[in-house]
Amino acid sequence: MIALIQRVTHADVVVDGDCIGRIGPGLLALIGVEPADGPRNVQRMVERLLGYRVFQDADDRMNLSLQDVGGGLLLVPQFTLAADTRKGTRPGFSTAAPPALAEQLFDALVTEARARHATVETGRFGAEMHVSLTNHGPVTFRLDA
Repeated sequence: MIALIQRVTHADVVVDGDCIGRIGPGLLALIGVEPADGPRNVQRMVERLLGYRVFQDADDRMNLSLQDVGGGLLLVPQFTLAADTRKGTRPGFSTAAPPALAEQLFDALVTEARARHATVETGRFGAEMHVSLTNHGPVTFRLDA
């Protein structure tokens, strides 16, 4: 499981003209699922998303996690993160999980994150989404679980 996280001042997801998810300060996490992923990857990713220290402390050091600052978490499914881009000029998607498995694991990720954190919003699996954000820093990391 892959997450591309961005520390944001705000972010939202729009589908068919309707805003379906919005957060203020926090993390936007684009989520890619790979074929070998399972429940252990989901648990580990939630731990990483909530505990990864990317927010400034009083000394202006990245020492605080999303749980520490109480920020929002916006989870957006994005199968292209699992694409094979090592050769050629077109991505291959055999390295991404099949849609049924990816949706199941994304939903499990959302459920577990909501059980452990107060503010969790989502995009919509399989939908064409318009994601807007203001990256704070900019701070962007790739997390693997």
